[in-house]
Amino acid sequence: MGPEFIQDYRAPYGDAEKLSPLVTRVLCNNPSPFTYTGTGTYLVGRKQLAVIDPGPDMQAHGEAILKATGNRKVTHILVTHTHIDHSPLAAWLSDHTGAPILAFGKHGAGRKGGLAGEDVEAGADWDFNYDELLRDGESVKGDGWTLRAHHTPGHTANHLCFMLEEERALFVGDHVMGWATTVIAPPDGDMRDYLASLKKVINLEPDRLYPTHGPFIDSPKSFVRGIITHRRMREGQILKHLEAGPMNIDMMVERMYKSIDKRLYPAAARSVLGHLIALVDEKRVKCVGKANLYAQYELEQ
Repeated sequence: MGPEFIQDYRAPYGDAEKLSPLVTRVLCNNPSPFTYTGTGTYLVGRKQLAVIDPGPDMQAHGEAILKATGNRKVTHILVTHTHIDHSPLAAWLSDHTGAPILAFGKHGAGRKGGLAGEDVEAGADWDFNYDELLRDGESVKGDGWTLRAHHTPGHTANHLCFMLEEERALFVGDHVMGWATTVIAPPDGDMRDYLASLKKVINLEPDRLYPTHGPFIDSPKSFVRGIITHRRMREGQILKHLEAGPMNIDMMVERMYKSIDKRLYPAAARSVLGHLIALVDEKRVKCVGKANLYAQYELEQ
């Protein structure tokens, strides 16, 4: 890769960063413990552009995207999933470019079930609407580029990754992040689906991963295998803690996540819940009542 293609997350917000012959990124000024340096919106193509993950409802970011497009035509707006740091700006951008919005569906599309009393999700874009449905394996094309959708549920039920076939580069949304592990938050998140989708990413054999948060990844197979190992380690930690007796999720989070920002504890609790639901389904763990954030869990005898 030549020096004109950069990987600098310290670049000014709103600048167009050229990452490959077909890929440019515009970083949104919405840094947080959940978004790292911010939402990375990707522009794909040369004369005709697809925009992937327009980002949060911030007009300044929308104007930065339009500036980066120059006199080129935006033909498609693709959304990996419906969280408020990814999808709300899609409607504004569609109004300003005339491009259709493509996604797997509204929030919750693809969900297999739910948890009683747990249907209110922080961070969900419930107002999201789309123009065209993209199913697993379907593709969209522009001038010199092809993006194929791959359904990768786990982080959300409607999560898609997009393979840029000309460069074997996979836009992975929040399925894989370049700086931290992804939160799996039931009811829309599903840990077993997530692990299966990670294996799907490996089997696609991309040469590069483009997360929406964090730097790109040029060793996809080893990186994703590392995530799977990490998840298995967390599962092992849960089982080990329960050997000492029944516990609730807050107790486990305090022991398992001592080194992280405490503002992330609620998200960590959701991920622990995701692991526990899978373990309950597999009859390795049991709980009092329904599996949720407030139940007591113990090992199956």
